[in-house]
Amino acid sequence: MKYTKLTEDADGLSYFTECQAALPERDFVPPAAPLLISDILPATGMVFLTLPAGWRGIQHPSPHKQIAAILSGRFRVVAGTGEARDFCAGDLFWMEDTTGPGHASSAEGATPVTMVITQLS
Repeated sequence: MKYTKLTEDADGLSYFTECQAALPERDFVPPAAPLLISDILPATGMVFLTLPAGWRGIQHPSPHKQIAAILSGRFRVVAGTGEARDFCAGDLFWMEDTTGPGHASSAEGATPVTMVITQLS
């Protein structure tokens, strides 16, 4: 399963990397047949978030290591390097830029951005 990670270098500058989650076949819901499933990631919380259409944020670090699952709209993130990425319904976005200046984000277009964010331990 593909996802994009926003992390930071030793100087706190955030940048994007493309990642692939390993999904080995395992028993998950016996007696059903095995499924392709990742390792368990410990989490501390989950929130539902809506950004109104046209919302613009200022540069900030992520408040937690967290993963966003985009449900609707077009979510734009500009890393500290200046590179911009757009995320749409079905995309996974993992944020780990918690100490440096961070990133800027916005809701692009006429549709609000909805997402579920899982905060990691």
